[in-house]
Amino acid sequence: MSYVQTLVPPEHASNHVLVVPEAWGPDRVRGLADAWFPDVRWLKEPRADAAPRPHGGARFRGMATGPAQQAGPGVLGVGDEHGAAGPFPVSETLSPQAGLTGRAAAYALGRVDGMFDARAGRPTTTEDRDGIARAFAAGLPEGEELRLVQWGVAVARKTSGVLLADGRQLLHPDPASAVDLALFAAHLVPPDELLGLLRSFVATAEQESSTTAPDGTARTRLVARTPYDGTITVEAERVERVPRALVGLDWREYGPHTYRMAWVPQDPYELGLEQPSGVHVIARARMRAMIARIALLLHSTVGGAMVDDGAFLATTAEVERRTAEDQRTASRAWI
Repeated sequence: MSYVQTLVPPEHASNHVLVVPEAWGPDRVRGLADAWFPDVRWLKEPRADAAPRPHGGARFRGMATGPAQQAGPGVLGVGDEHGAAGPFPVSETLSPQAGLTGRAAAYALGRVDGMFDARAGRPTTTEDRDGIARAFAAGLPEGEELRLVQWGVAVARKTSGVLLADGRQLLHPDPASAVDLALFAAHLVPPDELLGLLRSFVATAEQESSTTAPDGTARTRLVARTPYDGTITVEAERVERVPRALVGLDWREYGPHTYRMAWVPQDPYELGLEQPSGVHVIARARMRAMIARIALLLHSTVGGAMVDDGAFLATTAEVERRTAEDQRTASRAWI
């Protein structure tokens, strides 16, 4: 798409261009990178706007010492060879060309040494949830570049943004396609209490399994089946490792016990489609809201921190918004 040159400088026009709402500033974007990559650092710090500094003393009050410092983009190192250059401001008049509204910011994702990445063979199918196979039909990225593209799509879904693969192919993932949540907490809810909580949403929920490992670690799996919207699963267990998104938090804000809440639709094949059927989308909206309510109730019971299915930290405000997206969604499922 030729308008990519209006989003980033010409030297970045062939990079993968990530466009996010302006509210997602450089520090927040770095936090999203930290959730995926182990060695994230500023190779060049972005420069914020700085107003002219006034002279001291009453005689010079209101007079500036010099011109204001203009904002400048930085380069965020991601991995060994790649990075994200930006932010490049996108005005309200240009953001609709990228499928957004309001002011936005663009980041150019690519190699920091100016070289080109080698591409693998053509994908065996053009169907995938994120549209990556469609965007790279001539040859898939691999290794670190593929990871960077996958991260860019995940960020676009998280922020309601877009990714222009190779500066041309538009990937606009639906934020509502993120359904599953995980809660990491310091306390484990007994299986019978957890089942009672789930039955407050789906009365026919049942405990499918409960096992104890030789080291004493318990694992419980609950299922809540509905005739129209698919099945919700809740798995509770103790884990040895937590997602990278939690590493920056104080350890007292989460714990080793995880509750994974997921949705299995009537036709699981549609989970891998970029454009699923209308029936799938309607069921997904209901289950997205219900899983959000289950997660919030669990969070109010045991505390902890929530992580979405993009491996990013999910605040309670974000999860609460999911419950308000479809006011027609009932608090209980049809059974």
